Amino acid sequence: MSDDKLLAHLVSRYGVSSVYNRNTVSYGKQHLFDKSRETCWNSEQGTPQHIQVEFKVPVKLTAIQIQFQGGFAGKTTNLFDMSQPSKPICPLHPKDDNKVQVLALPKPLQDIARTRIKIQFLSSTDFFGRIIVYSLDFVGHTETIQEDSDETSQEDIDETSQQDSDSSLPTPTAATTQQ
Repeated sequence: MSDDKLLAHLVSRYGVSSVYNRNTVSYGKQHLFDKSRETCWNSEQGTPQHIQVEFKVPVKLTAIQIQFQGGFAGKTTNLFDMSQPSKPICPLHPKDDNKVQVLALPKPLQDIARTRIKIQFLSSTDFFGRIIVYSLDFVGHTETIQEDSDETSQEDIDETSQQDSDSSLPTPTAATTQQ
């Protein structure tokens, strides 16, 4: 879709399954969204591992943009909609390399608005099952909101989301190192 945008700024809360040696300062979840090439989220060994994300507003995802460290990538990977967490909505097929990858969702799933998702790594290319992610973002657009038969613009949605977030949940760039 031509109006697709990166959506990480709409993430309100997020969590990970584990952090290497419980060292959240060096390897914590905050590094998923800090846009630094020098930092990463590094899971503990063992599978499965996961990243769970909640958005401020419903979003229609078309793809997930992720960068692994080669040798520590997700192998068997599934995407879950946490409003129905009992079964995955689709498999994702990442490659074992250092490049930023865009993992497209199947077309029929791109029209469904979601607020909470989980990326689950059932296996890893690492022998010990560790996952290392340098960056994570989401491609898509926000759900169109209508009020009294009048469409609300994207700027209105973003402004409202910003006001709502000031007093409640941390943003990815301002998140603490809590698990």
